[in-house]
Amino acid sequence: MKDLYKNPVLYYIMVPVLVGMWPLLVWAVYLPAAEEDRQEQIAQHTKAEPVMLEILTLDPGRLEFADPNDTAAEFTYGGAVDWVASLCKIPPTVYNVSASTIITANNQRTQSAKVDLRRIDITRFAKFLSMIQLRWGNLQCERVKLSKKEGLGNNDAWDVDIEFKYYY
Repeated sequence: MKDLYKNPVLYYIMVPVLVGMWPLLVWAVYLPAAEEDRQEQIAQHTKAEPVMLEILTLDPGRLEFADPNDTAAEFTYGGAVDWVASLCKIPPTVYNVSASTIITANNQRTQSAKVDLRRIDITRFAKFLSMIQLRWGNLQCERVKLSKKEGLGNNDAWDVDIEFKYYY
């Protein structure tokens, strides 16, 4: 095997042949695959465009989340929950937020929190959860526990316990 590396045929013939085959490989394999991927991306965009326009017409408030002039403030659970709860018309007396300290592990900072919503209808809860996760992409919902409240005269009253984790 050591003699193979000492043979000049390897360097004068095989290496240029391999280098010359690279453009052929790109032309024959990689370019068609890239073109196929591009066509697939165009088709997906064409199918998604009417859906995006429909979402825009049905819920124009989603554009509030994409304000380019908005400076990114430091994330706090209190501020995030207060802001989204006010958008969902959830009064402050209905929810409670308890956040833990920021933990650093493996150069990754995380913070957990528990949000308790009391006697809330399922529609406002779903809107709250979707809006808070839409606004903060690094916020993940770890667990949701729904408990139906009986005997309050309202068939749609729930106690909700949500556990979040935010990745800085």
